[in-house]
Amino acid sequence: MAQEPVKKENKKAAAPAEAAATGKPAKAKGVKKKTKKNITSAVVHINATFNNTIVNISDAQGNTVAWSSAGMQGFKGSRKSTPYAAQVAAEHASRAAQEHGVKIVEIEVKGPGAGRESALRAIQTTGLTVTTIRDVTKIPHNGCRPPKRRRV
Repeated sequence: MAQEPVKKENKKAAAPAEAAATGKPAKAKGVKKKTKKNITSAVVHINATFNNTIVNISDAQGNTVAWSSAGMQGFKGSRKSTPYAAQVAAEHASRAAQEHGVKIVEIEVKGPGAGRESALRAIQTTGLTVTTIRDVTKIPHNGCRPPKRRRV
């Protein structure tokens, strides 16, 4: 007696067929619906390095609400470190945060980059109320370890 081969159903092909039978639309896998978070006050972290400027807007607990960087806005190479690139990145992040209901912000600036001041001004011009501006740049107390002594 020869056994007949058992056909395995393709799960991907079965999903649309099930949806058509039940009358409900098939769910797209991996796609999240963006929800409005309704946060009124937030903290803006501006990280201005020599090569890039990153603007991160988070709530009081530290959860990111919106973020942007000069590289994310399409600037490449040495143009990422310009004040204009920092301004564009800050405007983009603050608009995205305003969509979630952010109105009042505290600003923490870190790093020696060229985009510190322009990112700050851009956030103020977008309509967010700035309560405090803090510089949280880390300062070395004793510097780097010196190189080992030369032997001749």
